[in-house]
Amino acid sequence: MKVTYDGKVDVLRIIFRHAPIEESDEDKPGVILDYDAEGNVVGLEVLNASRRVENPRGMEYAVTA
Repeated sequence: MKVTYDGKVDVLRIIFRHAPIEESDEDKPGVILDYDAEGNVVGLEVLNASRRVENPRGMEYAVTA
């Protein structure tokens, strides 16, 4: 998984799996889901991230049992 934030265009992107994107769908305004050829979600984009995410430049990661 990879998380990137591009401050120039204010887009937060989370890549769950590196696979070719076959289709993208804006499920909710400003939230785009990317799908592979089999319909699996492979990525997520949040537009205008600085208005939608508490801190798009920071990230906390935790693994629970």
